[in-house]
Amino acid sequence: MNLPNKLTMLRILLVPFFVVFVYFEKYPVCQVLALVLFISASITDLLDGRIARSRNLVTDFGKFMDPIADKLLVMSAFVMLVEQQRMPGWVCILMLAREFIVSGFRLVASGKGKVIAAGIWGKLKTITQMIYVPMALLLIPIKALDPAVHPIWQVLTDIMMYISLALTLWSGFCYIWNNREYIKDM
Repeated sequence: MNLPNKLTMLRILLVPFFVVFVYFEKYPVCQVLALVLFISASITDLLDGRIARSRNLVTDFGKFMDPIADKLLVMSAFVMLVEQQRMPGWVCILMLAREFIVSGFRLVASGKGKVIAAGIWGKLKTITQMIYVPMALLLIPIKALDPAVHPIWQVLTDIMMYISLALTLWSGFCYIWNNREYIKDM
């Protein structure tokens, strides 16, 4: 197994630990540890792709597992944030729906011999999600450290969540629209 694939597997292995730390929401230190794990896992996402492309280590395993690892990490975070009422359920449902629709669409295109790379909107979606989750994770430690700052941080976090939601929906629409020829026979 090459280095990029090991990084992908590391990201998957970090998810359960991340979820456990997020679960203990009453302990600000657990939220900080969850934040560190999330950021570490996000960095592996950045590194595995760059290393794979720069060293010509792109594999079918990596093409398959990298997006799964990404979705496991981010969607685990969203589900935990919904459980703790730091994210509305309907926002999570829309984001999950987009991921399922695009993943299904990729399967259809793949069945027709076409691999569709993520576009700029999908990359921006991922960036905003990777910013939103740490902001949401910091809500509890910020409230514990400085309750006066908490309402401001909550508003900023909510704004980032809605930006992320808008980019999630827009990127899903663009993905389907730009590649609609793969489903016109359906």
